[in-house]
Amino acid sequence: MQKIITTTALLFAGALLFTGCATSASDSASGDDNCEVVRVAVRDISNGAQNAIASTTDQSLTEKLDGYSQRLDELAADNADNAELATAIEGVQDKIVAAEDYAATLPAEADEEFTPDADAQATASGDIQTAAVTVTEVCSAE
Repeated sequence: MQKIITTTALLFAGALLFTGCATSASDSASGDDNCEVVRVAVRDISNGAQNAIASTTDQSLTEKLDGYSQRLDELAADNADNAELATAIEGVQDKIVAAEDYAATLPAEADEEFTPDADAQATASGDIQTAAVTVTEVCSAE
């Protein structure tokens, strides 16, 4: 139980940090409405994936991650004309696909006795968050 609480605390702290970074970057990104839309979409996908990782204790997590991955595919395709932004989106995509390795370690069905690997959870979530921050940085540079 302590691992779950610690993981949850780390996720919320990370989300607050990401939100703070995103908020401070929005002033410089306001000139490019598309980049702002992409940044917000990636932030939402990142937060959703992190929440799914923290709250799902069975392999249904793979299906949730696939949904986020499809949304990122669409964003990357829609922004293919901006190579740097498309590459940053693909970085988030790569981390969400990598989180499926963690999902594979979960039982096929929910099991109250199962305790997920808190370190693997934190790593998967942290990697996704770090990649999402890269999108914010790309938008801030424009």
